[in-house]
Amino acid sequence: MAEPTSGGDGTAAVAQIQAAYQRIREQMSQVIVGQEHVIDQLLIALFSRGHCILEGVPGLAKTLMISTLSRCLSMSFSRIQFTPDLMPADITGTEVLEENRTTGKREFRFLEGPLFYNVVLADEINRTPPKTQAALLEAMQERQVTVGRVRHELSDPFFVLATQNPIEQEGTYALPEAQQDRFMFKVNVDYPNFRDEFSIAKQTTALQTDSIQPVLSSEEIIALQKVVREVPASDHVIEYALALVRQTRVGEEGVPDFVTDWLSWGAGPRAVQYLLLGGKARALLNDRSYVATEDIAALAKPVLRHRIVTNFSAESDGITPDRVIDRLLEETPSKEGALTSDPRFQKIFAA
Repeated sequence: MAEPTSGGDGTAAVAQIQAAYQRIREQMSQVIVGQEHVIDQLLIALFSRGHCILEGVPGLAKTLMISTLSRCLSMSFSRIQFTPDLMPADITGTEVLEENRTTGKREFRFLEGPLFYNVVLADEINRTPPKTQAALLEAMQERQVTVGRVRHELSDPFFVLATQNPIEQEGTYALPEAQQDRFMFKVNVDYPNFRDEFSIAKQTTALQTDSIQPVLSSEEIIALQKVVREVPASDHVIEYALALVRQTRVGEEGVPDFVTDWLSWGAGPRAVQYLLLGGKARALLNDRSYVATEDIAALAKPVLRHRIVTNFSAESDGITPDRVIDRLLEETPSKEGALTSDPRFQKIFAA
């Protein structure tokens, strides 16, 4: 692939992202059948420099999808199998005392853990207690690990792609809210449709081989991430993203009654950042060099579903975070000028 170009050439930026997207999809289709929306969101997170968590029942190829994506990238890869006895040092690394053969003195040497790779698969992340889950917090946000008094920089690019089973299942620990907020997307992986499951059954029960080739290097991904950030977003699109997020904050001016009735608390500023970054990447994947409100709306669920918390009343009535987001999308006008002229949104923006 040619070196991505940064600058004001929107057509070139679209072509670069499109080429990378198509080549990765072609490679992954050798192994993964269906699940197009999941793959799209993984790639949007990749190009937006964000982390992603996939949730679904066992057997839906969540781990296979992430490991296949890693094979499409010329980057280092590690897999961490999260278990109840996993300790923080097993992830971050640890200092060991050993003898320096040159000086004859004993000194500490840092042994890097599996976080010191470009792509980290955190498999079944909610199978380990919160103490170990929290070992990822600094790495995911600041892209560094502190052991003792020493900070160790992580590789760039750095992605945590996690899988988890629904928390109602046996032996799972709910991720802390701060941990969930580090993930750009939470993607729900559903059962395949009949046609896809037919293909899966046919392919996986016969002799099969794949020849997946890496299509993007670390340098190319970093350059494409810069291209994504150069995509323009109008004030109206930013206001639309803000309107969606600020309406989730219980107790604020202008918040709809259903939000007060259904939510304990809402999303923070990181949700707005990820809506806009994801919108920019999605726009490029959809052959546009600008962000539209449709891009923001399309990513509202994966960005917001793990950042809003339903209360007991909502849960007892079967109200899910996705249901709340659907209602927000219905009641938030996307037409330019409609938000600033609406008295309710004027209160939200003035707060």
